Amino acid sequence: MKNIIAIDGPAGAGKSTIAKSLAQELAYLYIDTGAMYRAVAYQALQSGVALTDAGRLAQIAAGAQIDMRLEDGQNKIFLNGREVTAEIRLPQVSAAASPVSAVAAVREQMVPKQRELAARGRVVLDGRDIGTVVLPQADCKIYLTASLDERAERRYKELLTKGLPADLAEVRRDIEERDYRDTHREASPLRQAEDAVYLDTTGLSIEQVLQKVRALAEA
Repeated sequence: MKNIIAIDGPAGAGKSTIAKSLAQELAYLYIDTGAMYRAVAYQALQSGVALTDAGRLAQIAAGAQIDMRLEDGQNKIFLNGREVTAEIRLPQVSAAASPVSAVAAVREQMVPKQRELAARGRVVLDGRDIGTVVLPQADCKIYLTASLDERAERRYKELLTKGLPADLAEVRRDIEERDYRDTHREASPLRQAEDAVYLDTTGLSIEQVLQKVRALAEA
């Protein structure tokens, strides 16, 4: 079995769901890299810092103590000692996370923290640039994606399930805008690593996707 499994892909592709499930099955540590950028974005919004202020965003990233724990079967995110699992999934934080993650100085602060966690081995990570920038030496790389409409529908249902307000058209626009920002940003743009396996999950259930990913990890 591989020691480091990297799953990259666009927003709403199901990366986190699959990565969490795979990690649980393999008894691996799940490192939610996207949540790290969400935490920085959340702190910036709470502090009234402009999302265009690269210097202040980098300071927040540098000082942020981000911890990930598995409690009662749930992955929980802590920022500076306080749980923010639900808060960082709010639509306004999701919208802020993409421009924040595009700031090169912020990524410079996050990447070493991600590598430090991954150095323990037996880990699953998901994000936008794990296989290309953060851990190009990962043993198994997967590029997970799906059609825009399906990704929007998935994210919409996820928000409703969590009891959060959501509008499908708005969710679709948000994901489409994030796709553009993620693929056109100067710092570590979203792209498939040359040695990553491309997996389109359109029309597939979570169980079907997990089966395919598990097979790739075991190959």
